[in-house]
Amino acid sequence: MDAQTGSAPLPPPGCPMHQQSPTQLYGPDFAADPYATYDRLRAHGPTAPVELAPGVEATLVTQHEAALRVLQNPALFVRDSRRWKALNEGRVSFDSPVLPMMYYRPNCLFSDGAEHLRFRKAVTDSLGKVNTSRLARDAEQIADYLIDQFGERGSADLLKDYAKLLPMLLFNQMFGCPADIGDRVTRGVAGIFDGHGDAARANEELTTALLELVAHKRRHPGEDVTTWLVQHSAGLSDEELKDQLVVIMSAGIEPQSSLVCSALLLLLDGRTHGRGAGMLVEDALDNVLWNSPPVANFAIHYPVQDIRLDDVTLPANSPVAISFAAANTDPQLTDARLTLSKGAHLAYGAGPHSCPAKSMSRVIALTAIERLLNALPDLTLALPEEKLEWRPGPFHRSVTSLPVHFSPVAPRRLPPRPPTAPQARSADPVPSTPSTRTDAHRKQKGWWSSFLDVFRV
Repeated sequence: MDAQTGSAPLPPPGCPMHQQSPTQLYGPDFAADPYATYDRLRAHGPTAPVELAPGVEATLVTQHEAALRVLQNPALFVRDSRRWKALNEGRVSFDSPVLPMMYYRPNCLFSDGAEHLRFRKAVTDSLGKVNTSRLARDAEQIADYLIDQFGERGSADLLKDYAKLLPMLLFNQMFGCPADIGDRVTRGVAGIFDGHGDAARANEELTTALLELVAHKRRHPGEDVTTWLVQHSAGLSDEELKDQLVVIMSAGIEPQSSLVCSALLLLLDGRTHGRGAGMLVEDALDNVLWNSPPVANFAIHYPVQDIRLDDVTLPANSPVAISFAAANTDPQLTDARLTLSKGAHLAYGAGPHSCPAKSMSRVIALTAIERLLNALPDLTLALPEEKLEWRPGPFHRSVTSLPVHFSPVAPRRLPPRPPTAPQARSADPVPSTPSTRTDAHRKQKGWWSSFLDVFRV
């Protein structure tokens, strides 16, 4: 049944929908086994009431077909969170850890109609200028640099030492970030996605750094995504530019690191237990995107009026979140998945707000994993998978660490930087020699500025 509109009354007192308490999508129990929670929620139908954080209630869509009806119906379900009734009435605290991920920003994620088309075109046109072959080469270069930092130790945390850093450095390079700005951008993005701690401070740091980046690129344009956004015919204001960068960087750094880590976990666990034995990297990525997508629950929509979705009334201006993880593993898809294409999952969304950088994401993840496995062929997990911990929070699915062992390898001597023309850009660093800085020094300066010390122009 399609979503229906009209003045259908809300469920009367005594209805099971009133009696059902919201299910918490946060805390260690949910993080340890979210799929048990999704199974319980499915018993209530295609949607169920949930709590994204203390005091932040929403409706979660867990059925694949129902998720598509919401994602592909922008006339009835909009993304502008300024409609959020509970927030407008003061029932949601402004220090809530999930607010930075839900609060309105003038970008393509939180806009609708003509405004969305304007923002979306600026983003897709700018990302479309990124050369995929160059992107893969840059990812290889950064992967080699990172492996050199821990290769001699014979052990590493692949999340902290590799999967988290590679997209961080790569996107800073793509966006032409100077050293200090890049350090603050990555701290801010990580703080927002953590979903705990001082998210408000992380949001403030990210905002300030990106406004500085926009101002810098207006004065010093380059061949980078930030400059292309600044120069786009959409004529974005500084505030609008900053917020397009927020959504691009947020979607490109944290979820990408989770995708790389989860695929590595599948491949490495398979070496021990056979679960992914002989699996190709491409197949591991598809498996993760179907069964454990990095962004598990998000795509917050707001019904423009009370809307019936099957037997449930979704109240106007109340958050409706899509569970990509639950929808992709919907039992009703058991047979259909055999005939669906590998890319038919919802990990990148669907409809007018689907991810505009799917191919880039896959190139980065594939390159990162293959480069690591080729450099460290005897890589093994240091802990059984069942002993790994998962990050708490409603939106993402990622381990808190991925410890591994391997035979130590000597740092590879990266080729010296060739002569460059005087107009060479700082956004296009060329490697010289592996970094010899200590971990303490990196923490003080930040990984991006430490990287630029080596990849100096």
